[in-house]
Amino acid sequence: MIVIKSQEEIARMRKPNRVVAELLDYLEGLVRPGVTTRELDEKAETFILKRGGKPAFKGYHGFPATICASINEEVVHGIPGGRRLKEGDIIGIDLGVVMDGFYGDAAKTFAVGRVDSEAARLMEVTQASLFEGISQAVAGNRLYDISHAVQRHVETAGFSVVRDFVGHGIGRQLHEDPQVPNYGPPHQGPKLEEGMALAIEPMVNEGTWRVKVKKDGWTVVTADGKRSAHFEHTIIITGNGPEILTRL
Repeated sequence: MIVIKSQEEIARMRKPNRVVAELLDYLEGLVRPGVTTRELDEKAETFILKRGGKPAFKGYHGFPATICASINEEVVHGIPGGRRLKEGDIIGIDLGVVMDGFYGDAAKTFAVGRVDSEAARLMEVTQASLFEGISQAVAGNRLYDISHAVQRHVETAGFSVVRDFVGHGIGRQLHEDPQVPNYGPPHQGPKLEEGMALAIEPMVNEGTWRVKVKKDGWTVVTADGKRSAHFEHTIIITGNGPEILTRL
């Protein structure tokens, strides 16, 4: 069941989503060669707690960390640890915050130092596809209008969209209905209404869209070992178009 948020609920959602946006901005300044993903995770948790929130991911279905840190061929759900970032890596950081009973969620892929032109293009196309999808999050449209806009932008650029993992509704729960695929035919799916809260999150691969899960049970990697990028915003559908809650 898709939950339509009241104005009071939307107001309460703005706070955790603002913290998510501020934290991603803070972490961008920490991403550099030599830093470990565990260090990023620890700083993220401290940041959230100081602002009166709780990490939404830590303990969620057993996930052991505050952030998901996914490097190069890792698509999503990378577990932070002792791995040190290297010049030329790309790292997708996905994180969530819960405050006052409501969730915020967003992701961004960062360059570690100087990256090659194809990595830069992969990140640029993925981020642009997110905004193409958001542009279709308009009352009266259909859910798959979002999906189709993402897929069209990605595939026109010669990349592929992951099919095994999708976006989602969000609110009092981290994952609510509906699922928001990054592929599909336009003009299909539930009608979009004012008050819907969606986490739209393209995951885009250099090569095949196919993925696999590593032995840790969490880390998703590309099936062909090529790189992947991930961008996500939480949005509200309003009478004036989509409002991005996780943008500063």
